[in-house]
Amino acid sequence: MMSQNFLSTLTGSFAQPAMENPTGVVMEAAFKHHQLNWRYINCEIAPASLKEAAAGAKAMQWRGFNCSIPHKINIIEHLDGLGQSAKIIGAVNTVINNNGKLIGENTDGRGFVESIKDTIDPADKHIVLFGAGGAARAVAVELALAGAKQLTIVNRSIEKAQGLCDLIEQHTSAAASPVAWENTYSIPSTTHLVINATSIGLYPDVDATLDIDTTSITSNMVVADGIFNPPQTQLIQSANANGCKTVPGIGMLVQQGAIAFEYWTGIKPNIEVMEKALREALEIAD
Repeated sequence: MMSQNFLSTLTGSFAQPAMENPTGVVMEAAFKHHQLNWRYINCEIAPASLKEAAAGAKAMQWRGFNCSIPHKINIIEHLDGLGQSAKIIGAVNTVINNNGKLIGENTDGRGFVESIKDTIDPADKHIVLFGAGGAARAVAVELALAGAKQLTIVNRSIEKAQGLCDLIEQHTSAAASPVAWENTYSIPSTTHLVINATSIGLYPDVDATLDIDTTSITSNMVVADGIFNPPQTQLIQSANANGCKTVPGIGMLVQQGAIAFEYWTGIKPNIEVMEKALREALEIAD
């Protein structure tokens, strides 16, 4: 009788809330397509349990896991090391179990840049970015490394915005300036790319809107949203109504998932399979 292997390789996600995260659907589709006996487990992890969750993943020999809100920064203290981009950004969204050592990487920014490159090249562009948390840090740094000329970081906490600007100017050639988001923000007419890197508008709070003057979004701008659920956020709808080219968050999710998949498996995944699975899960028409 031939020996059979009934042991699956495990991966997953740590987040709170976790319910609306469809990454597992995307990853499972890629595992199946590439004939891998791997599983992706979506886990609701409270901040107070993050240390135990990371230790548990290591104990169960998970190959890796993703970290989403609110764990992207706090996970770092529970890891054994960081990759170069995660070290610069100061946030982690993908962890690789490398022979028992948990190594943090960041695919948020790289995934975002991949998702917009067919619509706009960030090189030499003026960019307004809302947010200064883990995802925003990743996106801002990768845009700066891709040659962005000027980034304006708009955030409730001016200290966090200033910290991100300092990081950008220390590690890249881009200029960066902070703006305290205290009132309705009007986007400068010289802006080429507008990005929401906050959680405003994320399911279930789908009617939440950025406190911006939507009339300042003009048709010569590209507007991108990091939120994938719902796929058509209030920001994307407003931008479409104003005649802008838009990049919904679905592309970023697929691209960052593809990078994580390759980190874990060593295989470059089929992007079309991953996007098709996500569109079906979110009931998005092609």
